[in-house]
Order: sequence, then structure tokens, then C-alpha cells
Amino acid sequence: MTSRERVLTALRHEEPDRVPIDLGGMLSTGIMAMAYNKLKAYLGIKGGRTRIYDYRQQLAEPEREILERVGADVVAVFVLEPKGWKKGKLPDGSSCEVPEWFNPERLPDGSQVLRDDEGHIIAKMPENGYYFDSMYHPLKDITTVQELERLDEKVLCSSMWSSFPPELDEVALNELGGRAKNLYETTDYALMLNTGGIYEWAQDLRGWDNFMMDLAANQKLAEALLDRLLEIAIKRLKKILPKVEGYIQVIMTGDDLGTQKGPQLSPKLYRKIVKPRHRRLYQYIKEHTSAYLFLHTCGSVYEFIPDFIEMGVDIINPVQVSAKDMDTGRLKREFGKDITFWGGGCDTQRILPFGKPDEVAQEVKRRIEDLAPGGGFVFSQVHDIQAGTPPENIMTMYEAAKRYGRYKKS
Repeated sequence: MTSRERVLTALRHEEPDRVPIDLGGMLSTGIMAMAYNKLKAYLGIKGGRTRIYDYRQQLAEPEREILERVGADVVAVFVLEPKGWKKGKLPDGSSCEVPEWFNPERLPDGSQVLRDDEGHIIAKMPENGYYFDSMYHPLKDITTVQELERLDEKVLCSSMWSSFPPELDEVALNELGGRAKNLYETTDYALMLNTGGIYEWAQDLRGWDNFMMDLAANQKLAEALLDRLLEIAIKRLKKILPKVEGYIQVIMTGDDLGTQKGPQLSPKLYRKIVKPRHRRLYQYIKEHTSAYLFLHTCGSVYEFIPDFIEMGVDIINPVQVSAKDMDTGRLKREFGKDITFWGGGCDTQRILPFGKPDEVAQEVKRRIEDLAPGGGFVFSQVHDIQAGTPPENIMTMYEAAKRYGRYKKS
């Protein structure tokens, strides 16, 4: 069974030869570059390129040799890719490559910042830090719908979460279609198109605290902003989806709705303000592509899963097993016939980075036993593999996934 067949079988809620595995198919199933370099050294892999394809989380683009060693079945397709690469250094001093445009400025306090064309600090990594945090929220001071209506679309697309520019020229679109076609025809991997959401985008434009207060106290502004972003997202998809149709098996969108201890907002408030916009976005994708719809939403989202299913979401990720109400056995029993769980294969907060190899193996065994029966499960660790994770634990996880993920055929 090929990787693509394996993934598609699981998504049909049938049992393939083994549980499919994902490393780096999207920006929350990946591996930080420092951990990636250590993994390559542990495996005796020399040469190659450690390319940072997500500067915020400092994620490495998995090379084919790594994908083969871990048994991965999925490859990411991004709407835009860097036009060129240059040499860089990671916080631990190891080598990497970064996009040509990536030119962080080091401040006197040791932090690194990125600025936009107008000089605003848009992202910052503190000294001895591992991630670039979003710093600039261009809509933080607006208070009325009228102010929002006067803003140019380019301002709305200045957010770190806007995924890609509003105007995609024909050259970029054709290049995207060519990459998707080439991967489809020359590899057996399942292909996942990475796009964005609208809720996190609004949070970044307004500032997380401001937008959460909007949802409670300035709902007309929150609704108007989500509507503008939805309009832009669909405008992009109208251009993108025809270029990749027939080549892409999964389309990823994402909006984090949970925290460690519960939902970010009440289900009642979600259903009043956010869900109608999510429904329109998801319906557009479902109506204009044959691909499966993948929703990334971190944290405790148990209370929203019936809403996701009702809106046509096929796949939920990451299955944050340490969060409230996210027990894998319960999730499979209640929702396993209606939605595929993509992730949840190993806890990344405690067990994978800090556990012993045998604890990692037992965690993987438990999650597979909960989530794999009947298909509807793609294995990945809960979230990105963090910088300090021992390579022994990483390989133990994937070896256990392949060992315990075999389906018994009658």
C-alpha cells in the first residue's frame, strides 16, 4: 500500500495496512530545527539542508531521507515558497538555511526582531529564546465598524496570520499548481495544502486581548472584522483551489479555539459569532474541491466537536491529550465514526521531551489502541517536536507507531 493509499483509506474510516504517519505535513505536526539537526546527527545523516520553513516556530522542512526513516506518509504543500535561501544559524549555534528575505535585527538586549517596510517591529525572539512572537497588531486602536471599513485590504493582510498576500499573481498561482502536480505525479505521498483561518487572524490584527473583549462587548466590530477576513480568504481560495484540484488530498485550515483547561470562548458565543463565518469558509472549500477538510484547533475543544462535524470538517488536529476533556478513548467512542483524529499519538508537553524511551513507547501504544480501530486516525505527536527533545525519544516514538500501528487482517 502506498502512502497516499494508506492515508486515503484511513480517511474513509477503513483500516489500511498500518496507521499513517505525519511529520511536517502542516505547521503543528513538525519538528523544530534544533531538534531536527540533533536527530540527523543521531541517525548518522550527513549533509542535506536544514531549511527553516516557519520562522515563527523555527520549524525545519523534513527531508525525504528523514521522512523515509520515520515512515511518514504526508508532505506539505504551501501556497508560496521562498524564492531563495541563504545560510543561517540557530540559537544553539548549529547551521540552517533561511529564506533570503529573513533578516532579523539584534537589539542591545540580545533579542532579535523583524520589522515591516514601515519599521514596525512585527515579531520578536527574546535573548536565549526559541520562537518569534507576534508583536504588531495594526488594528489594536480601532473601535468602530466605520474605522474598519475605511482600512485598505493590505492593512488587514499585514498580520502574521494572514498566510499569504491577498493578490496572488498568475505566475505564483501557476507555480503552486506545478508543484502540486509534480508531487502528485512523482511521489506516492498524500499531499496537504496549508491555508489559514480567520479567527486567529482577527486576534492577531486586534491583539488577542482586544479581540476577546470585542467578542463580549463590541460584537458588531468582531463580526465586521470576521466578515472582511472571510471575504479575503474566499477571494484567495477562488484562485488557489482550481490550481491544486485533483492533486491535493487534504486541505488544512486552522483556528485555535481551546486552552489547556477549556474553550477560549463559550460554545454559545462561538455559535453566535464565529461559527457562521467558519461554516461559510468550510462550505466553500467543500464545494470547490474533492479534498478532505482538515481543521487544526489546539487545546480543549471537546465541546466544539459536534459543531465541527455538523459543518463538514473531516479531520481534527492536534488532539491535545493533556487538555481538559480530550481523553482519546472517550473521543473515539463518541466521535470516531464521524471525524478523523490526526495527532494525539504522543504527548509533547511532558512525555516526548522529558520521558524515558519506554514511557514514550507505552504512550504511543495507548493512543494507538484508543484511536486506531476502524481507521479514522493518522499518527502524529500532539504538536511540534520541541528543541530539547532527545532524538532517542523521537525515534522511539516513530518505531512504536510502526510497530503498534499494524492492523491485523483476517
